[in-house]
Formats: sequence, C-alpha cells, structure tokens
Amino acid sequence: MPVSITTPLSRDQARTLRSGDSCLLSGVIYTARDAAHKRLCELAEQGKPLPIDMKDAVIYYVGPTPARPGEAIGSAGPTTSYRMDAYSPLLISLGETGMIGKGKRGPEVVEAMKAHGAVYFGAIGGCGALLSQCVKKAEVVAYEDLGAEAIRRLEVENFPVVVVIDSQGNNLYETGRSAYLESLNG
Repeated sequence: MPVSITTPLSRDQARTLRSGDSCLLSGVIYTARDAAHKRLCELAEQGKPLPIDMKDAVIYYVGPTPARPGEAIGSAGPTTSYRMDAYSPLLISLGETGMIGKGKRGPEVVEAMKAHGAVYFGAIGGCGALLSQCVKKAEVVAYEDLGAEAIRRLEVENFPVVVVIDSQGNNLYETGRSAYLESLNG
C-alpha cells in the first residue's frame, strides 16, 4: 500500500520513510535542474535570500515540455540526478527534505541526507506524459530565462514515487540488486 504524503515534507516525516516505500505525493513541489541549482547555491553562499523557501521542500529534477492547451504542464519525466550532486548537500542543509529524479547519487549527497533527515525519491523515466497528469497547476517562480529549466511551483496530486535512498542511507539500487541476485541462487 503506497504511503500518502502531503507536502511540505518535514524532516521528522522524511525520517519515517524507508528505502523501497512506494509513495504518492500531493501538495507543492518545485522543479529545478543543474542550472537553477547552481544559481540557488551561489545565492546561498553569498548570504542572499533564495527565490523559494527550502524548508521542508521537495525538488523534482525535471525540465518539462511546454503545456498543451488546457493542461498544466507538458511531459514531465525525471532527469538524471547526479547532475545535481555538487549542489544538493548545501540545499539539504538549508532545509530541502526530498529530491525526485532518476539514477544514482554520490556519497556526499547520501551523507547530507543522513545528517539532516532527507530522502531521495525515484520517478520512472520514460513516463513523463503519465506523470504530468498528476500535475494540477504549474507556474514559473524563478529564473524564467532558463526556459524548461526555470524553477516551477507545481501543485501535484498522487504523484507516484519510490524512496530510493532513505535518511539512514539505505539504497534500493544496492539492496534491490542484491535481493535479485540472491533470488537467482536460491
């Protein structure tokens, strides 16, 4: 049974999630990719305010296609997460509690997640058109000049994700592979 989560995602709630949990996110999440992450970190390092509140924020690594008439957003599939690894530890320390993407994360990101109580969710690549149906509203809130990579505020309903790495550092990409290989020998 999927875990229903309404954002914002508190650190306490993030710490209850376990690697392998299926979740349905509802509420507000933000989009940002590497160019936006770089700008956010530059502002933070200069002690300037960020254009979004990072406290208990969930960031979706996506550069959606333009919306068709009558739709909130175009295709919105996840992008490869390691491209945000250089920036994620700082944003986690500033309050980010959830990240949504695809692929592996570096050890520095996992350590920041463990230290601050954050989780990494996986969304299924190649399902961008289906995922976009969970987006009820989308608006650019920062860095419009980045086009598809601008920061958007999304209102989502039952957005399907899986906890890939939990706040204890358990990693589904590792445990799932081990369990599968074990099943072949059993």
